[in-house]
Amino acid sequence: MREPIHGDKPIVIQETPGTKAYCQCGLSERLPYCDGAHSRHQTGLTPCVCDVDAEGKKAICQCHRTATPPWCDGTHKNPAT
Repeated sequence: MREPIHGDKPIVIQETPGTKAYCQCGLSERLPYCDGAHSRHQTGLTPCVCDVDAEGKKAICQCHRTATPPWCDGTHKNPAT
């Protein structure tokens, strides 16, 4: 089993509408999208699947402490508890 990787800032992308699966383990080679690495590395995590309604800039959380997954809410700026 491999431990998840947590980033210290979000990945900001220009997103398109549709159903998206965002990586929660940090091991995907296609960040911020899931490529199944969580299964290959047996992290015990699953992707955050959501529907994006409109095109636009999105900040995808990488610290995985946000209260609004998968969207960054600035929690990464606070010291870890």
